[in-house]
Amino acid sequence: MTSASACGKVILFGEHAVVYGRPAIAVPVSQVRAEAVVEPLPDAGDILLEAPDLGRNCWLSEAGADDAIAHLVRLTLKELGISAHGLRITVRSGLPIGRGMGSGAAVSTAIVRALSRHFGAGWPAEKVSALVFEAEKLYHGTPSGIDNTVIAFEAPVYFIKGQPPALLSIGAPLPLLIADTGIFSSTREVVGAVREAHARAPERYEGLFDAIGELVNTARQKLHADDLPALGRLMDENHRLLQEIGVSCPELDALVHAAKGAGALGAKLSGAGRGGNMIALVTPERAAVVEQALRTAGAVRVIFTQVSSPSAEQSRYAVA
Repeated sequence: MTSASACGKVILFGEHAVVYGRPAIAVPVSQVRAEAVVEPLPDAGDILLEAPDLGRNCWLSEAGADDAIAHLVRLTLKELGISAHGLRITVRSGLPIGRGMGSGAAVSTAIVRALSRHFGAGWPAEKVSALVFEAEKLYHGTPSGIDNTVIAFEAPVYFIKGQPPALLSIGAPLPLLIADTGIFSSTREVVGAVREAHARAPERYEGLFDAIGELVNTARQKLHADDLPALGRLMDENHRLLQEIGVSCPELDALVHAAKGAGALGAKLSGAGRGGNMIALVTPERAAVVEQALRTAGAVRVIFTQVSSPSAEQSRYAVA
């Protein structure tokens, strides 16, 4: 039996604009994880795919071409150069679906890691990320690539679509609260709606994306300098720009307002928007008060995480 896991993620700055070539910053959330287990299934001439959380149980040969998990398993086996059978692949996930935390990419990353380890390959993060990106296309249509990158490396990432990822060095641990609206948000649908709006008013949306891109680059500097108050103000401005793009909703705005009222340094939606999660930058002293305010304002789940710089092993990828 071989097992592997993968973390969740949140986008700290730059969602939506990142699809149009602007930079974004994403960070891992190690407290929530997906796990994949690969084990022999004697006498089976096929591979059994099980996802108990989803009530799913099917053979690989029966899964359609639009099945992202099956597609990923086939790609991984092809990359390994083997035609496997007699296996059971079981997937479990603690990440909520449709909340902007990268649930699909986390499941995919865990599967690729588990299969590569099971067959003795033990691929590095960059190879895992590239394979997971192929599955992301089925989940999201036109993904930016940020989810698979931050989850595969499990480190803060500065990302521009089409360019190699840069792991981001930060000055000190970053305390965040992640609050779930309880509303499912389809990345594919929201990204598609923004694309349609961009096509109707390209100059307006390009201006909004430019403003977000500039904000991301400023945030990158402030992260390295450990300037939390400035980062908080940039989060507030990023949320305002996302409101203008049209991807917030009353529930997200209410959580942002509650976090700020309770003493958060900054707050914004994270991910596709129109549901899903918002994030709040807090001080450790105010974290409990802000968390209670978020729950009172309707959050169905609140996670506290502290984001740190890449490990020494990952440092060759890192930039300031």
